[in-house]
Amino acid sequence: MPQSTATLPLFRNQTFRMLWIAALASNFGGLVQGVGASWLMTSLSGSHSMVALVQASVTLPIMIFSLLAGVFADNFDRRRVMLIAQSFMLVVSIGLALMAMQDMLTPWLLLAFTFLIGCGTALHNPSWQASMGDIVSKDELSAAVSLNSMGFNLMRSVGPAAGGAIVAFAGAGAAFGVNALSYIAIIAALLMWRPNIAKRRLPREPMGSAFAAGLRYVAMSPNLIKVILRGTIFGFSAVVVLALLPLIVQQILAGSALTYGVLLGCFGMGAVVGAFLNARLRARLRNEVITRAAFLVFAMGCAILSVSGSEIISGLALLLTGASWVIALSLFNVTVQLSTPRWVVGRALALYQTGVFGGMAAGSWIWGLTAESLGPNGAMLVAAVVLVFGAGIGLLAPLPDLTNLNLDPLNRFQEPPLRLDIRQRSGPIMILVDYEIAQADVPAFLAAMTLRRRIRIRNGAQSWALLRDLEKPDIWTETYHVPTWVEYMRHNERHTQADAEVTDSLRQLHRGASGPVVHRMIERQAISPLDDMPLIER
Repeated sequence: MPQSTATLPLFRNQTFRMLWIAALASNFGGLVQGVGASWLMTSLSGSHSMVALVQASVTLPIMIFSLLAGVFADNFDRRRVMLIAQSFMLVVSIGLALMAMQDMLTPWLLLAFTFLIGCGTALHNPSWQASMGDIVSKDELSAAVSLNSMGFNLMRSVGPAAGGAIVAFAGAGAAFGVNALSYIAIIAALLMWRPNIAKRRLPREPMGSAFAAGLRYVAMSPNLIKVILRGTIFGFSAVVVLALLPLIVQQILAGSALTYGVLLGCFGMGAVVGAFLNARLRARLRNEVITRAAFLVFAMGCAILSVSGSEIISGLALLLTGASWVIALSLFNVTVQLSTPRWVVGRALALYQTGVFGGMAAGSWIWGLTAESLGPNGAMLVAAVVLVFGAGIGLLAPLPDLTNLNLDPLNRFQEPPLRLDIRQRSGPIMILVDYEIAQADVPAFLAAMTLRRRIRIRNGAQSWALLRDLEKPDIWTETYHVPTWVEYMRHNERHTQADAEVTDSLRQLHRGASGPVVHRMIERQAISPLDDMPLIER
């Protein structure tokens, strides 16, 4: 299917169209600000590391705060979270512009402002990306992610050049002012958007439990771990271009802020091409093949940049790196979203971003240090070697292909009538499920229980165990604990349509007259009154 056929109909969705256009303006301002900050640092400090730290200061907060932002995205109104984040960045950007116009910025003060803007981005991103699944259908999600990437990189193709021109003719303060104005569009669009928020049956998860649930889900999902690992390596190595391009322009190409903006625009144009190629590549090639190609093409671009003394050749190399950048990162993003149910998608995306942007933050710092000793050319070559290594990892841990797993809620569970009066926070709760399994079916039963264990723990079960009756060996009992009754309810509401396949296979293996027998127990301690008395009184 042609890319235009797959993506352009999304613009008929009024909400998607409105937010996409508003994001264009916001992205344009952010890119202009990035050019201004990077170029200003070259005049405030002669240190290669300080120039590279401008990129690190933006990405580091995303690594640190993404999981917290993911908890907010899964437990609060995502639109409200985004409004808070955008308003915060607007205030910080106004302060940065005023400080720059008064020539009051120092290298560390500039890094502090860009760090705060990165904090706002960290809060915004999981809610923004998770909201795509609320705005478009599952079948349209891949196209929506590609369109968002294309929109960002359309601005990357013109924003840096415009930023370079603004810095060259009006100074960095004007660039920061343009960024401050750009937040108005996205704030206005978010105010006009009225999402349909499903009514919660259960109380909001406590922050600590929500953190643990996100970490647990990803830890029990091997496919997500593979995506996060490759994303981290890609972010660590590929960020060398964004971190050191100002130095390459200034020291190797002897260019100006305008040259830097134009070359960064070439990176953006390549990314637009990559966004258009995404659908065709995914339709014809496996995910691992696409990922390996992105790593290797980016490595080739870095190698060319390390030896090129020509602006034209450098621009062509940046076209390659830009295309590889968006192909890899959009593929990772879509894989995470399509591999994760809606109840935890914000936290899964946040952990993915923690890996990618953590890699970028570490890479920006390390490539800056490498440039101090080997020069920007040498750092580019070393990064190219790391990219080739990242491609080779796929031989041991290939990325999964996008599947048609139905991760919609199963909605089979109904709260059982209880004769004992308990509250939602009553617990701990112990669950026992009895199965009668014929000896011939034991291997199939154990295989299904291996999958069941992962599903149970991923959805919040603790101390899972499988027991066999010594006197009646056909009887098997699955046991697990949850802290409270409301967590038991939450555990069952997290089951997806895909999980039902395991449940149904276990029911088919069960030989009892009725279905598996479920016992729901609340733990109570039997304590003698004497145990509470001081030892001297016994």
